[in-house]
Amino acid sequence: MELLHSGKVRDVYRDGADIILVASDRLSVYDVILPTPVPDKGRVLTQLSLWWFEQLKDIVPNHVISGDDVPAEFAGRAVRCRSLTMVPVECVARGYLTGGGLTEYVAGGSVSGVVLPAGLTEASRLDEPVFTPSTKAPVGEKDMPMTYPEVEDEVGADTAARLRDITLAVYARGRDIAAERGIILADTKIELGWAADGTLVLGDEVLTPDSSRFWPADGYAPGRVQPSFDKQFVRDWAVGTGWDKTAPAPEVPEDIIAATRARYIEAYERLTGLAWS
Repeated sequence: MELLHSGKVRDVYRDGADIILVASDRLSVYDVILPTPVPDKGRVLTQLSLWWFEQLKDIVPNHVISGDDVPAEFAGRAVRCRSLTMVPVECVARGYLTGGGLTEYVAGGSVSGVVLPAGLTEASRLDEPVFTPSTKAPVGEKDMPMTYPEVEDEVGADTAARLRDITLAVYARGRDIAAERGIILADTKIELGWAADGTLVLGDEVLTPDSSRFWPADGYAPGRVQPSFDKQFVRDWAVGTGWDKTAPAPEVPEDIIAATRARYIEAYERLTGLAWS
């Protein structure tokens, strides 16, 4: 196999005509890789993504060839995929206002050019989910918000509309399934690419704790930061250390790593209904 790319949390190999996508235990916050890995994280993300791809296949085709036919050293944390030409846009849907979206709203009343009602606060539920795309930054650089016209300029009007519609449909399906499990899907990021036959295909990971914010529904209360099943827990810890969100990031204590691992596993088990082993 040939290593093509080592990203923030994933390594990409070529194996003949196929791609082997390997999820590591690395953790990235604010687009910076933390020096301390989270045990089993890559396996959880891979298995949860494979489950979600099945739930979404009637909405958008995906890149999966096999979750089992992978090199033995990557078993459980790798997927054999179709090779895609990735769209140069991070596709984000938000149903609640938090994180970078809240920061942008407080500064100017809008997110990615979408004007939102006045008076919203941390974790406010939006009347309708919104498409809030961003740039796809290289490792070590930060993704930046894009307006919808900027996406049209980047990929063309027809493709921009398809990116928006698919992203919002994926969010809606994920939101509804999560709600049945007592979980709020606050937002999610997906990646899409072109297959060799011209099909627009869902790639990378989908609806995982790395690409989405999951909150327990029974603890939801707007106006404050929500308990979460995702890496927001680590983001909050990192900010609390006084770290300036630039590399190098601080070492993460064992108790924070253990609590993060537990959150990832709980998300997997509650969403899929399967026991983690």
